[in-house]
Amino acid sequence: MNKKNFFGFTLIELLIVIAILAILASLISNNFITSLKKGRDAKRKSDLEQIKNALEMFYEDKKRYPSSLQFGGKLCENTCIAGEKVYMQLVPKDPLTTGNYQYQTDTNGTYFRVFSCIENVNDTSSNVSQTGYSGGPTNCGTGVCAICKYTISSTNIAPLPTP
Repeated sequence: MNKKNFFGFTLIELLIVIAILAILASLISNNFITSLKKGRDAKRKSDLEQIKNALEMFYEDKKRYPSSLQFGGKLCENTCIAGEKVYMQLVPKDPLTTGNYQYQTDTNGTYFRVFSCIENVNDTSSNVSQTGYSGGPTNCGTGVCAICKYTISSTNIAPLPTP
């Protein structure tokens, strides 16, 4: 058989192409996973900001913050019966674990803090502490969300210290 008329790839050429494709796929998947984490963190921050706005409206009417929040439920004036003022139709939950954010207040409802986890270990934006907060809840979930790393609070209290 004449070698000039035979067209095809050698085994080494195929292995090189497969190796290049594997490297490109791993780079793309790492960027994709990082983007997913950043997206969930942005959702958490947005959720807590919306909760803060609803709590501030509640405070304006009641002169106190609610003693607890029903995550996955409504935030209402009293017990959410018909005709009551609704401050938030759906108090959101964590986008990854679908667990509750952590809500903290005193017995008189004079202040509030809401905590969540942050998955992106490189996030250094305001209200983020990669080591957690002293005096805050010790658990925001499981796995990557075990430590509460983000908090938002009423304006009448000082920020929590970081360990």
